[in-house]
Amino acid sequence: MRATRQRSFVRSESRVMSASLLVVLALLMPVDASSQTLARDSADLQVQVWAASCMACHGPEGRAEGTGLTIGGRPEQELLGKLLGYKSGKLPATIMHQHVKGYSDRELSRIAGYFASLK
Repeated sequence: MRATRQRSFVRSESRVMSASLLVVLALLMPVDASSQTLARDSADLQVQVWAASCMACHGPEGRAEGTGLTIGGRPEQELLGKLLGYKSGKLPATIMHQHVKGYSDRELSRIAGYFASLK
């Protein structure tokens, strides 16, 4: 009789643990979603920080107000091609070749995407 009670207890305990695990997982789901949102927001902020240095010459939101070239709203592939051209030395530059060397190709792609999105 005692063995039967122990097996019944173990089965009950197992069901309780399974239900508890489901509750914990359900509670963690929104945390995971919010952490993804936080990561995306953080990535967006990072590209804006990188783009801020570009705005010294290319103007607020990439719209030059002086001698700089307007880059805001231009096609992403055009911007990325130029950035990679400066980085590789294929395009002549007075300062851009030095700026782009500090960024990976992926980072340059994100910067180009950011300025392309400014319409």
